[in-house]
Amino acid sequence: MAGSTIKTVYDIFQSMDYGPTSSSTATAQAWLEHQSGALGLFIDGRFVLPAGRQTCSVTDSSGGSVCTTVCATDEDVSLSVSSGASGFKAWSALPCHVRAKTLLGLVSGLQRYGQCLSELCDLAQSPSSFSALVRLLQYYSGWAQLRDTLLPDWTPRGLVAVVVSDDCSLYSLMLKALPALAMGNTVVVIPGVETAIPALLLAQLFVEAGLPAGVLNVVTGNVLSLASTVAQNPLTSYVTYSGNKNDGEKLCRATAGMGVPVSLSISLGATCPFIIFESADIDSAVDGVIETAFKKKRECQWLLCVQESVLDIVVARLKSRMAGMKSVPLQKEGDRRLVDAAVEEAQQQGATLIQPCAPSPSGASYPPTVLCGMAPSCPCVVTPPPGPLLPLLSFRSQTEGVTLGNHSPHGYAASLWTEDLTLALEAAKGLSVGSVWVNSHSVLDPSLPLSGHKESSNCTDGGKEGLFQFLRPSSSSPSLPRSSPTSLDYSRFGTATSAAIIPQGPDSSSCPRSYLQYVGGKQCKSESGSSVSVLAPDGAVLAYCPDAGRKDVRNAVEAAIKVQPGWMKRSPTDRAQSLFTLAKALEMKRRDLAASLHSQTGLSLEEVDKEVELSIAQLYDWAARCDKETGGILPVPQSGSALSIPEALGVVGVVLPDSSPLLSMVSLLVAAVAMGNAVVMVPSPKNPLPALEFIQVLQSSDIPAGVVNILTGGRDQLTQALANHSVIKAIWYWGSVEGCQYLQHTCASPLKNLWLHCLEEKDGGRVWSQPPPSLLEERWRRAVQWKSVWIPTA
Repeated sequence: MAGSTIKTVYDIFQSMDYGPTSSSTATAQAWLEHQSGALGLFIDGRFVLPAGRQTCSVTDSSGGSVCTTVCATDEDVSLSVSSGASGFKAWSALPCHVRAKTLLGLVSGLQRYGQCLSELCDLAQSPSSFSALVRLLQYYSGWAQLRDTLLPDWTPRGLVAVVVSDDCSLYSLMLKALPALAMGNTVVVIPGVETAIPALLLAQLFVEAGLPAGVLNVVTGNVLSLASTVAQNPLTSYVTYSGNKNDGEKLCRATAGMGVPVSLSISLGATCPFIIFESADIDSAVDGVIETAFKKKRECQWLLCVQESVLDIVVARLKSRMAGMKSVPLQKEGDRRLVDAAVEEAQQQGATLIQPCAPSPSGASYPPTVLCGMAPSCPCVVTPPPGPLLPLLSFRSQTEGVTLGNHSPHGYAASLWTEDLTLALEAAKGLSVGSVWVNSHSVLDPSLPLSGHKESSNCTDGGKEGLFQFLRPSSSSPSLPRSSPTSLDYSRFGTATSAAIIPQGPDSSSCPRSYLQYVGGKQCKSESGSSVSVLAPDGAVLAYCPDAGRKDVRNAVEAAIKVQPGWMKRSPTDRAQSLFTLAKALEMKRRDLAASLHSQTGLSLEEVDKEVELSIAQLYDWAARCDKETGGILPVPQSGSALSIPEALGVVGVVLPDSSPLLSMVSLLVAAVAMGNAVVMVPSPKNPLPALEFIQVLQSSDIPAGVVNILTGGRDQLTQALANHSVIKAIWYWGSVEGCQYLQHTCASPLKNLWLHCLEEKDGGRVWSQPPPSLLEERWRRAVQWKSVWIPTA
């Protein structure tokens, strides 16, 4: 009919937009009014509103005030920590099924007050999925039930501080707090501004569900200042942080030397690749791009990588799908300036834009924008600015696509799109990220381990693997004694020169032997050509060994990084066979090593024979473990399959203790190497000779050259060089209090996994000679990082 305005189904479908969401906040406003619009701290099972405190105003998306929260002082922190320490005695002593019942009881509370919680999250601009929180509670209540059955040799740490930055989500906070509670710890939560209100409501719901007073405390205010104060309290056992990298680095530096372990999970601001191969379902892939890249609030930045053969098709589909899209509100008013500057710079470097509309001259919103034709070195690719900007890069081969995905210094997650399962698994294995989503994106489940690689994390959250950061072996005491930070000049640490060696006399026959270090499969002198004296127990000069420095560390790391990828790709069975040959080579050299131990340490022949025998046993044990320690398929509620895969860290720096010089070296070396790592080892300056004698054992085995490197010299000097090398992923350290403080301060950037021990063992070395199963498992877990791969089936 002429002039008809009737639309076809196609017209309606093309013009459809997302439907309106419910904007009612009546329930949340009622709860806030019940609290008089001023939320206090949650300490010892109740709300506390101390007088005379500064307050912080929480605003909604329009800038209006939602309520005020208290800025806690040192006195408030002390009360919360004392309450948590008292609550730990009761909470940890409860039977597992009682703790599980308490956590599971919160599910009913969430179901009753879910609308209030959702509205509070929306008001505070921290939207969170109600179903995801329920899933978290159900999952970790199960682990609370099974802790003593499945983790019998582990014990809770004590009081745990859970810290999240201002722009972190409630899910990230609960992913830390719930497993800590499930394992029997008590928790002091320090939330950011956006998560403070829902965190306080959840604390109230926990107590209503039966959580004993003091088990969960919430203090609000300046996150970094409060976290530092909590860490300084001697009753605090562990600090874990989620949020952005800058605040994480500041927290590590502020808490260095306090004797409390600090772990970081850096997801905010991480750059994640979204890779579309030519075998992908292009329509589904483009829909996935639109859904994840142009959200109003997103924790990570996305980088679109498209194979050249389908680049034109993807660009055309993007233009079609983005037509008619509206501008996206920016998180902060100052973000608009950053977005405009990034777009202008990208255009100057030859980028073309895909936009549904022209941006307004000013304002706190910007249209979804794809930046086509970018180079990997462009600033907006390396560090994408906030806002709805999506850089697009192209690649030719599948290998190049994986290389492009690994270009970012972050290793949080990646999204792969292909209908070829073989390609998907190969690409997932090649990507240096903690989570890989195949034909999907942003899949979260507490059963999936989240172990960010590179600069994204130095701990694991989620799954069974994430529980161990809140546990320690029952047979060992904390490795870091509580103390106050020493006055340490970080710029001068490790710069002291070794004592000069002068001729002792004309008798050349009495001249001590000179040893060489081991780098890249060859014995060599130090780059400086200098040596240090090795003394016998009676004070006589026993030998000379190289005095290594920064250049030697650089050479050792270069040798290790060349061979480590190939060593890691070897099958576990092949690595096991190499370790078996190492054990046999050690057996053949046992007399020489026993003699070296005897002259170096002054121990009896019987004692050194026992240490050599235990070292041989360690090699055989870990050779047998190589193909036994594997991941598996995880049971998840969604349709599909999820794989949990342990992977090697890369290059590990190991600074050895003075006690049990051979056994400690073999125990740590074989744990790292068995899992596919390469190592740079620093023997004890006091007892280096067994490690140098061990070089002959390494040369007699078929361990590839460069997998094991041994450097001798000053402990502080080599520790400083290891800490500042960007390639080294982890440092295992036995040494001084100052050395531990230096590593905690320095290894936040570049981020490293730290395993620190300030003092020598007081048990006569039984930790090496008679390690319980939990200590052996801890060594294995320190040597791996986890990757989860999600493959949907529907």
